[in-house]
Amino acid sequence: MSAYDFEAQTLDGKPAPLGDYRGKVLLIVNTASKCGFTPQYEGLEALYRKFKDRGLVILGFPCNQFGAQEPGDAAEIASFCSLTYDVSFPMMGKIDVNGPKAHPLYAWLKGEKKGILGTEGIKWNFTKFLIDREGKVAGRFAPTATPQSLESAIEALI
Repeated sequence: MSAYDFEAQTLDGKPAPLGDYRGKVLLIVNTASKCGFTPQYEGLEALYRKFKDRGLVILGFPCNQFGAQEPGDAAEIASFCSLTYDVSFPMMGKIDVNGPKAHPLYAWLKGEKKGILGTEGIKWNFTKFLIDREGKVAGRFAPTATPQSLESAIEALI
């Protein structure tokens, strides 16, 4: 199994099979618009612009499970990302990343690369998973890891 076996929905509700990104390096991030880490959108966009022509795709997955910091609907999330941070990387529909309704992609990601002390659960917004060109999880990064701190890990895969 690989990341390419999963499907999500775009922020506007269209099917988004991750197989469409086969052969790319993916950075999958659970996002929120009202979080202390929200300014990371700026760094994520900078990474995307720097590396997209070399095969990097960043996928943002809005999630409201942490402090209710993503309360908006799809239109509000899209507007915020576009107007506040000029986000041009793909944003997916809002999902759960933990619990019984966790999106299947996140259930798989957490099992493939556990967090600190072997825990699987996502601890907060802006947890990042780096996926190699074969669709395997190459790294899991805490919310405190800035997008810029991932540059060498991304360089190694692209």
